[in-house]
Amino acid sequence: MSGNVLKLGIPKGSLEEATVNLFAKAGYDIKIKSRSYFPSIDDEEIECMLIRAQEIARYVENGVLDAGLTGKDWVQENRADVVEIADLVYSKTSTRPVRWVLAVPNDSSIQSIKDLQGKRIATEAVNMTTDYLKKHGVTAEVEFSWGATEVKPPKLVDAIVEVTETGSSLRANNLRIIETIMESNTKFVMNKDAYNDSWKKEKVDRLVLMLQSAMAANGKVGLMMNVPKGKINDVMKILPPGKKPTVAELTDPKWVDLSVILEEKLVREIAPDLKRAGVEDIVEYSLNKIIY
Repeated sequence: MSGNVLKLGIPKGSLEEATVNLFAKAGYDIKIKSRSYFPSIDDEEIECMLIRAQEIARYVENGVLDAGLTGKDWVQENRADVVEIADLVYSKTSTRPVRWVLAVPNDSSIQSIKDLQGKRIATEAVNMTTDYLKKHGVTAEVEFSWGATEVKPPKLVDAIVEVTETGSSLRANNLRIIETIMESNTKFVMNKDAYNDSWKKEKVDRLVLMLQSAMAANGKVGLMMNVPKGKINDVMKILPPGKKPTVAELTDPKWVDLSVILEEKLVREIAPDLKRAGVEDIVEYSLNKIIY
């Protein structure tokens, strides 16, 4: 151990489990104890702190944390002056970016942002919403929402700005989306002074490489198979275009071992075709990381 420590913010709440799982795939074991805000990690040079994603960018900016994982949305909402190191596109339910949307009741006469002039909007992202309204020349009352934002229209507010992945919660509350304010994904951010510290920057670069390699493996598997030498061209036509599989000699000179990385869902489509082409001993195996 070098004696140096990287103070890292881990998002508490909806991203907590997905973040711990991502770190596990990257080779870092994070354990969170009940009612503790200081998770353990099997790296003595990293000190984790569990903080709401909404606050991480602010604490990174002021140096309480050296680095952290938070949303692009919360960097913008806090107007935080931080160094954005990498995009990590993952969320609590999918690998798609989340959206901040402007929504109104299904029976509302509001059809566009221009119709919100003089109206009342509830949201957790007050600065983001205010900036968006200003950009479009609209003046409206924007109030902070402490939660359950979807149930507030039409009795309490005319519209809401809310984050969504699938839109199902909005539809369940009889709301329709009229505009997308921004798309957001998780970002790895650093404090400016920490970024200029050579040890901390190197530590972060190594960590981010492992996180990105774990994300690159999401939804992919390895496929090994024994292929008759005379059938290699036929197999290449079955594989997706552009694939460059590894081909190795076997003890039987008439056969080769072919290995390739594919989208997991594609295997069910091509495995029967490979079998019909004369391929034998097809083995699918899972991947934890792909380091490009």
